[in-house]
Amino acid sequence: MFAVHLMAFYFTKLKEDQIKKVDRFLYHMRLSDETLLDIMARFQAEMQKGLGKDTNPTASVKMLPTFVRAIPDGSENGEFLSLDLGGSKFRVLKVQVSEEGKRNVQMESQFYPTPNEIIRGNGTQLFEYVADCLADFMKTKGLKQKKFPLGLTFSFPCRQTKLEEGILLSWTKKFKARGVQNTDVVRSLANAMKKHKDIDVDILALVNDTVGTMMTCAYDDPYCEVGVIIGTGTNACYMEDMSNIDLVEGDEGRMCINTEWGAFGDDGALEDIRTEFDRELDLGSLNPGKQLFEKMISGLYLGELVRLILLKMAKAGLLFGGEKSSALHIKGKIETRHVAAMEKYKEGLANTREILTDLGLEPSEADCIAVQHVCTIVSFRSANLCAAALAAILTRLRENKKLARLRTTVGMDGTLYKIHPQYPKRLHKVVRKLVPNCDVRFLLSESGSTKGAAMVTAVASRVQAQRKQIDKVLALFQLTREQLEGVQDKMRVELDYGLKRDTHPLATVKMLPTYVRGMPDGTEKGKFLALDLGGTNFRVLLVKIRSGWRSVRIYNKIFAIPLEIMQGTGEELFDHIVQCIADFLDYMGLKGAQLPLGFTFSFPCRQASIDKGTLIEWTKGFKATDCEGEDVVDMLREAIKRRNEFDLDIVAVVNDTVGTMMTCGYEDPNCEVGLIAGTGSNMCYMEEMRNIELVEGDEGKMCINTEWGGFGDNGCIDDIRTQYDKEVDEGSLNPGKQRYEKMTSGMYLGEIVRQILIDLTKQGLLFRGQISERLRTRGIFETKFLSQIESDRLALLQVRRILQQLGLDSTCEDSIVVKEVCGAVSRRAAQLYGAGLAAIVEKRREDQGLEHLKITVGVDGTLYKLHPHFSRILQETVKELAPQCDVTFMLSEDGSGKGAALITAVAKRLQQARKEN
Repeated sequence: MFAVHLMAFYFTKLKEDQIKKVDRFLYHMRLSDETLLDIMARFQAEMQKGLGKDTNPTASVKMLPTFVRAIPDGSENGEFLSLDLGGSKFRVLKVQVSEEGKRNVQMESQFYPTPNEIIRGNGTQLFEYVADCLADFMKTKGLKQKKFPLGLTFSFPCRQTKLEEGILLSWTKKFKARGVQNTDVVRSLANAMKKHKDIDVDILALVNDTVGTMMTCAYDDPYCEVGVIIGTGTNACYMEDMSNIDLVEGDEGRMCINTEWGAFGDDGALEDIRTEFDRELDLGSLNPGKQLFEKMISGLYLGELVRLILLKMAKAGLLFGGEKSSALHIKGKIETRHVAAMEKYKEGLANTREILTDLGLEPSEADCIAVQHVCTIVSFRSANLCAAALAAILTRLRENKKLARLRTTVGMDGTLYKIHPQYPKRLHKVVRKLVPNCDVRFLLSESGSTKGAAMVTAVASRVQAQRKQIDKVLALFQLTREQLEGVQDKMRVELDYGLKRDTHPLATVKMLPTYVRGMPDGTEKGKFLALDLGGTNFRVLLVKIRSGWRSVRIYNKIFAIPLEIMQGTGEELFDHIVQCIADFLDYMGLKGAQLPLGFTFSFPCRQASIDKGTLIEWTKGFKATDCEGEDVVDMLREAIKRRNEFDLDIVAVVNDTVGTMMTCGYEDPNCEVGLIAGTGSNMCYMEEMRNIELVEGDEGKMCINTEWGGFGDNGCIDDIRTQYDKEVDEGSLNPGKQRYEKMTSGMYLGEIVRQILIDLTKQGLLFRGQISERLRTRGIFETKFLSQIESDRLALLQVRRILQQLGLDSTCEDSIVVKEVCGAVSRRAAQLYGAGLAAIVEKRREDQGLEHLKITVGVDGTLYKLHPHFSRILQETVKELAPQCDVTFMLSEDGSGKGAALITAVAKRLQQARKEN
């Protein structure tokens, strides 16, 4: 028993001594956590350099865009062909991808040899050989009567400008075919396939093997957005935000970047890490000074590093009693498979003895322990370096997503990772230590790169088909010049109908006279009260106007109008309004003051004079009973009487659009048009009295409130209305009414977008085909979200956050589509506004008999003010459709408040003038 203990003690002591000896000798190969964090930071800087347009040419890490824009989402289906060229054998694969969310893949494949005379001969012959093999495979499998999409895995550095193109930068491994470098390999293969008239193949994708690995794993795990190969060579790819890729046009979405990380350090960035053995190995390689990171990591070099270390230790008398065999001097005699065998958990020492004996050495027990530890240090360093670079990629992903904690999956492939018994465990442990704020799953790729090429092709095929369907929907909102001119012409006809006595009753554009006969001239002065009713908020204002100074001071208070009041009785509504006025007068200390009052009432009214307005119909969600057909000024006077606390001089009832025109007219005498582009949609303008058959007199001008929201209620613009417009109309409070407004105003644009999103989701084109409860809720998609989503400053990440607030779990691709839908809907709205406005300004030009008209349009409304592109598109459309009109757009400051006071002031001034006359 004592003898056994003694032997165990001796062996443990021997092992410790040998390990210490090797540790001292290979001190520089052991990397501390601090060093690994430093390497991680250096790699992050190299990535940034590779992504920048100006810095890329000198970057050692090339960060090549792959034009792979999406990962599998499980809806892929169909049959695809895949070719894998890049190793000792060439592989053709047919992949059947099942649908219905089963994520099921069936594969049939065949290997073909790659003879030296082919891979080192003429480029044309190489691609003809590949085409011949493909034709043979299709004939053998009976596939010649069908058309197949094809993906090509091409494991050599290529510069891509699109998914189905790749310019070969350089051959690597044993390939050296002439005339291929700096040419497009996809075109070369397509040309070679033309000779086979009986096969019909469409090459959709050229893929690097690392990208193939990521895509294969992403099919099984949607969280996979990184691919790493640690085999004969080493490389990594990951999904990068387009906004960070200077080398490719566009900022939307993401793209897979092939880092080509094997060249990290080629610019000297790793000189302090490299050892004398790394330098010696590099000098004896086929490409000295190149792929320095790869030479410290990959399977092609680990065995050789071990051989160089053992040779030096033997020469120093630290191994084999100073004896060296001739085999130990031969390059490549120790391979990575030997390193893996020597590091096996139980049989490692026995394997070590056997391998060393085969090399003509006579190792002692101590030699075997030492050699095994050399292998451990070399392979551990490899895993450490890989982990540092991978940790840099994971950190970049986390920062791109602005997350405190990242959950992600890394797709893994490569012989070293697969066959080495300790490698995966070591790599995983170090990665998790370096990025504690990332939850990383490592997923081993099956059939790696070839299946991956098929998956890229399947995704490209899906994206292509989906793109066609999405474009088909968006095309419904893309109006041609001809269609816009048609809208302009029809609007012009409706304007004339509305002005004429005989056709007015049937006109959809009501052209209501407002009895506003003059514009401000700067002499207005005094204190005026203004009321503003037109939405869910009601405002009371005190407006002080100083004459000569064109100076206006405003004091106001906002009161809410509850839904039960909006949709209760008329008496309740007007009593609530008077209560708000009383509160305001109290607040301002004006109780008992008899002030002239202008009432902005932003609903369609028929006026018989400036202080009489009969409500035609409620809009914007108001439904108060006993109001339609009644004079709203009388109703307000009655409510004031009922309260019996104060008396007010109601001088004018005003539409907010007219108020907008008056506010701008106070600043700019050229302003003769008012435009509202907000919750509602409307326009007013100064019309020649001679054209207004509804009002007596031919002298001067009067402001006409067009109420153009009803344009199209007679079906005249049905040719441009879509199924989504019809759905929004049918679900509204007033079906069949205000059709133009429902295509253009802020109250409805978000709802149109929601209807489109529901349809695209039903077609499986969005949100993985899942319609959330929130998306089913009417009104959930407010128009303010369009403005936010379409903002140029907003990254897709923020778009996703907005959608998440709406209960929509979107992918990056979903966010791009939602942004496009919002853009199409708001663009059409702005163009329709532009076409309507062009009809008005052209009418004004013709009425005045002018060759060229200079006119200002006063504009108000949240859509015009807050949407990032609406105002520009509207202005461009007017310019295009009314080229003889020089239109200036002027933003109104508080048209409905200040404007009402100005109209009241002008009316008072004109009253005074009439009295004096």
